[in-house]
Amino acid sequence: MYIKTTNCNYWIEMHGEQSGIPIVFLHGFTSTNKTWERTITTIAKNHWCISLDLPGHGKTEIDRPLKMETFCDDLVSIVDQLQIDSVHLVGYSMGGRAALSFTMLHPNRVQSLTIESASPGLNTIDEQLARQTKDEALAERIETEGIPAFVAYWEQLPLFSTQKKLLATEQSRIKNERLSQSLSGLAASLRGMGTGVQPSWWDKLATITKPMLLIVGELDEKFVMIADEMKQQCKNAELVIVSDAGHAVHVEQKEKFDTIVKDFILRMEEQA
Repeated sequence: MYIKTTNCNYWIEMHGEQSGIPIVFLHGFTSTNKTWERTITTIAKNHWCISLDLPGHGKTEIDRPLKMETFCDDLVSIVDQLQIDSVHLVGYSMGGRAALSFTMLHPNRVQSLTIESASPGLNTIDEQLARQTKDEALAERIETEGIPAFVAYWEQLPLFSTQKKLLATEQSRIKNERLSQSLSGLAASLRGMGTGVQPSWWDKLATITKPMLLIVGELDEKFVMIADEMKQQCKNAELVIVSDAGHAVHVEQKEKFDTIVKDFILRMEEQA
């Protein structure tokens, strides 16, 4: 179903019995809520699960860039309209940055935070400006060359090299999900919610009081280092490094990912 906010019309899907504290799943760049389908099938047996298409992805269309802070305000509106007080957040990559940003901006609406392969942004202004330039060039490339050419480039990035070991059917599913996107949506997403334009949360990580779970694949060396540094700064953070997995742990090692997330949220609920 669609839920309309001041800024956007969001596609939302809900699974499981609608009681208790829900788990909200936020996907990564070039993906949709469907990336969580298999995980939600497992977790929704005992939990209320909500997934949505982020701005510029899937069925959540935008005609202009929306800032990370704007999305976080919109997510407050969404949970308000669903009459939900607080949520468990699970976010992957861009969705992980969004989940962390939401926790920073609206901590009273969060019960726990699970971040998969994501960063708190960039440390310095110079890094942010350099990334903004890079993302603007990528947005223009998408607009100029189109989605198929962009997807051909994107799936060859070293970040996703470990996905070549997946079954052909799963690789095809991921490719088709990427090909289903709109060029205007992806370009707007880069300009509004890219790593370079979002707030940097590095110097505020120590202020997080919510339980946090950091999940990374051992083969994703860059994000293993980022997650380790985040754990050192967050006194409530747990870090799980999943063997034989790269950037998309929830795809490459689904059963392990599902078990880690389920066990963490169950513990958080028992402690509440």
